[in-house]
Amino acid sequence: MLNRPTIYVAIIGVIAVVALVARLRQSGPEPTPLVPPSQSPYAQSIGARGLVESVNENVRIAPSASGLIDKVDVHVGDVVKSGDVLFTMDSRDARAELEIQEARVKVRTGLVAEAQTLLADRQDQLNRTSQLRQKGVASIDEMRRIEFALETAQRQFDRSQADLALANAELNNAKVQLDLLTVRAPRDGTVLLVNIRAGEYTMVNPAEAAILLGDIRELQLRADVDESDAPRVRPGCKAVAFLKGTREQAIPLEFVRIEPYVLPKRSLSGESTERVDTRVLQVIFKFATPSFPVYVGQQMDVFIEE
Repeated sequence: MLNRPTIYVAIIGVIAVVALVARLRQSGPEPTPLVPPSQSPYAQSIGARGLVESVNENVRIAPSASGLIDKVDVHVGDVVKSGDVLFTMDSRDARAELEIQEARVKVRTGLVAEAQTLLADRQDQLNRTSQLRQKGVASIDEMRRIEFALETAQRQFDRSQADLALANAELNNAKVQLDLLTVRAPRDGTVLLVNIRAGEYTMVNPAEAAILLGDIRELQLRADVDESDAPRVRPGCKAVAFLKGTREQAIPLEFVRIEPYVLPKRSLSGESTERVDTRVLQVIFKFATPSFPVYVGQQMDVFIEE
């Protein structure tokens, strides 16, 4: 039979356990954020995440063929003009092929001259045999054999000219392939990123662009609007942007266009509630260069007025 002290100890233990469980279930105060989140200046607005890019979008430069990088002619931050050399590929195979095609053209040119000489000889023989035939010296069979020989010479000449044209076409193709190994800037801009080095092997469609080129004299913002909010966006809408995680230094945005295709979201915020299958409507804005630094590739919080 249990004595009273044991019962009291058991009751006290049960009360202590209940109190501990109740205390653990209580949620503590929400932590104070280090930086207050940005807030919309509009009464009704649509929130979006924006990505800064160069005007007319960035250009992803890639080689036309896989191979070794021979030389990189630019560095990050270089300002280039359209046609400037960005990098060159190993051209030894292409130069060897060009030499082969040049030699082939010379051979075909000689064959054309040879066929032309043979054709002229057969034509001369036909002319002389025709004169002899008129005098009754040459026979009809001899006349016909020379006519057939002339026709054969003509066909050989035509074929040699076609072979020469084909050789010239292959030579031009070899020149084009060699020229493609020198990658040039498609337009004026600033080199934003260089992902290749001399001696590396690069692919035609790499995961990352070999060189990223953009015109950063003007910047624009590509805002991702959730597909559920897409019907609320109107052309010509007003908008404002803040650097990600800040609420000072608002940047007024000017509407440019709405991309008509809703595509899968590429830039994820990392929030636990965010769906990975989200599709977004992209809205393009432009903005004047602010007094504080803004860089291509930087994220911004965007608020679009309804």
